[in-house]
Amino acid sequence: MSHRIRAGALTALVVAGLTALTTLAAPAGAAARALPSPAFLSASQLPPHPSSSWTAGRVTDGVPLELGLCLADVFPGYDSRYREFRTDLDTSARQLTIVTGSAVKAKALADRMNEEIRTCPDRLEADPEIGAAHRDYGAVAVEEGAHVHGLHTWTAWGATDVRLMSVGRDGRTVTVVDWAQMGDFSDAPVPAFKRTTTTAVNKLY
Repeated sequence: MSHRIRAGALTALVVAGLTALTTLAAPAGAAARALPSPAFLSASQLPPHPSSSWTAGRVTDGVPLELGLCLADVFPGYDSRYREFRTDLDTSARQLTIVTGSAVKAKALADRMNEEIRTCPDRLEADPEIGAAHRDYGAVAVEEGAHVHGLHTWTAWGATDVRLMSVGRDGRTVTVVDWAQMGDFSDAPVPAFKRTTTTAVNKLY
């Protein structure tokens, strides 16, 4: 099964956030629009896949559903856009950018996102059929900073997935990069993902 959409309890947790996520594409105020649109990663800038190439989707307004797994409760009504990436196999990725009204608001948003990712396993394990664990892979020195997290989830019906998530900031813009595939922490390309995170934040402006 694909790691992105699962039947059962894990899917229900993601879908539960869909209503909140679909309200996020509302236009931001004039102040936020004063910045140029942030640039996004290209397919070649993602962690290399050992047996498949990456394909990049178009940049779309809103928030990708997959990020609702850990972050559904924190998305504000700022300008948000995202790009999804796919391989021919079970690995996928996505990048979200959010332009806030000020650097102070962006820092607060990034801090809240990092905390929500750290505590995500506690919320997921409220479902007795789901197990989850978090790993802190540390800070990345780029612009106003970035932080990398790992999340391993498994289910009573045998699904096991690993994802890497990073939250980075440049001024009043926050970006989240998310990589996921079937497997566990041993399958996560942490050094390559940190390089991708650095590129993502540097490339915003």
